[in-house]
Amino acid sequence: MYLTGWTALLAALGAVPALWSTGRTFAWVWVLGVLTLALMDAWLAPRPTDVGVRRETPRAVRLTESTAASLEIANLGRRTMRLAVRDAWQPSAGADTSRHRLRLAAGEAARLTTTLTPTRRGDRSADRVTVRLEGPLRLAGRQRSIDAPGVLRVLPEFASRRHLPSRLARLREIDGQTAVQLKGAGAEFDSLREYVIGDDVRSLDWRASARRGEVLVRTYRPERDRRVFTVLDTSRLSAARVGDAPRLDAGIEATLLLSALAARAGDRVQVTAFDRTERARAAGTTGPAMMPALADALATVQPALLEPDWAALARLIQGRLSQRSLVVLLTTVDVSSVDSGLLDAVRALRREHVVLVASVEDPHEAEMLAGREDVTEVYSAAAAARAALERDAVAMRLRQLGADVVTAGPDDLAPAVADRYLALKAAGRL
Repeated sequence: MYLTGWTALLAALGAVPALWSTGRTFAWVWVLGVLTLALMDAWLAPRPTDVGVRRETPRAVRLTESTAASLEIANLGRRTMRLAVRDAWQPSAGADTSRHRLRLAAGEAARLTTTLTPTRRGDRSADRVTVRLEGPLRLAGRQRSIDAPGVLRVLPEFASRRHLPSRLARLREIDGQTAVQLKGAGAEFDSLREYVIGDDVRSLDWRASARRGEVLVRTYRPERDRRVFTVLDTSRLSAARVGDAPRLDAGIEATLLLSALAARAGDRVQVTAFDRTERARAAGTTGPAMMPALADALATVQPALLEPDWAALARLIQGRLSQRSLVVLLTTVDVSSVDSGLLDAVRALRREHVVLVASVEDPHEAEMLAGREDVTEVYSAAAAARAALERDAVAMRLRQLGADVVTAGPDDLAPAVADRYLALKAAGRL
């Protein structure tokens, strides 16, 4: 049962005589009468069990995009109903409005629509549907909360897809679909052509030159059907916010762009989200279904407040890769990486694979470095400079082990990783 505002207003009108001492008895009688009418009105209201509810929720939507969830409300009784309906969602689902009012005749049904614009990635759940049925006097009514489960999966935004056309154009050049071809040792033989000054002498084909009577060189194109294994670090450092989002989100954007590019290049893509155990995995899917499957797998990945187990990750990668591959580690390069075992893992992986380590830089540190107005700002600048020196030292040690290292801001990490992938292909290292 619930009381409406009309009940409170009617009771307040009867309390006016209480301003005079002689009217107190009348006021109490008035208020009791109003409450009695309200109880009778609630008893005469339609039964909440006569309300049928069915929810329809879209399966998924991309972050920052909008979608619509609907409720079908049906009057299963024999009386006309005046209803107030509340369609409750998690706050991060971004529901525009959750309250609706409607009038249903006996046997009639209506569809209510709620527009959702999610603000967070992952599964957003619907709460119960609450219905209120007014009595004939509109003083009170009956209320019931009905379970109507619904889950909307919010996929990563993939804002970095705007960089894909320019990288695909570069990929077509590398693949030899334009006049540009690789010189020197690549992975797949493409054709023979005449030697020109500046060609690598190691690409000379002496047998073909002897047959033709002129100096010929071999041209190569990158081998297709290579493997790209991307590791998304979900340990505690990935929870740190860089700008308006966690570090993990920048890693997801880089993963999506690299995977889309590698798939178009004809490479086989595998992705794992790992800290001490595997949190998500995407592998074995090719063609147009690959990117939706990858986005769905990464949608629910969240940072874990755990230290990463790099030794376990190295064993996992070595167990899944049987040929030379590109291993991309999307993690955080800082002084803690030395103690966590990242260097040992890179050393082990570098023996058989090409290793690329990518890390997100905090743009706020650049602002801290520029501060010199007071003692606090000078201290902050010194702290930022020391942190930068420590990261550079770790990055140098990774490069000495033979790994490529990419560091960039959250908006620039994805294109930077894609560019390094293309550079490795152009150099014939993949």
